[in-house]
Amino acid sequence: MSRFSLVNWLLVLGVVLLAAVPIVIGSDTEFAGADGVAVERIDETDYRPWFAPLFEPSAETASGLFALQAAIGGGVLGYVFGVARTRRRNARRPADPPA
Repeated sequence: MSRFSLVNWLLVLGVVLLAAVPIVIGSDTEFAGADGVAVERIDETDYRPWFAPLFEPSAETASGLFALQAAIGGGVLGYVFGVARTRRRNARRPADPPA
């Protein structure tokens, strides 16, 4: 088995362990996000917001806006990687001789 293959299998094993260990160890624990905890803490106090939001999107609209944001971010990231790869490829290529 080559070193490259061994490293790949160890990485796959690490990913599986990272996914499985919290499920096995913390099986009686409820998974809650930080937003829920923050809402509970705010509800305990006499906090009043300074202003109301101008636009309250529905759940479907919020999900669509989140997907659009992720798509735009992925496009920007892909563009940056493409530019970096092209620059690296052009730097390795020798310059064309003058005609």
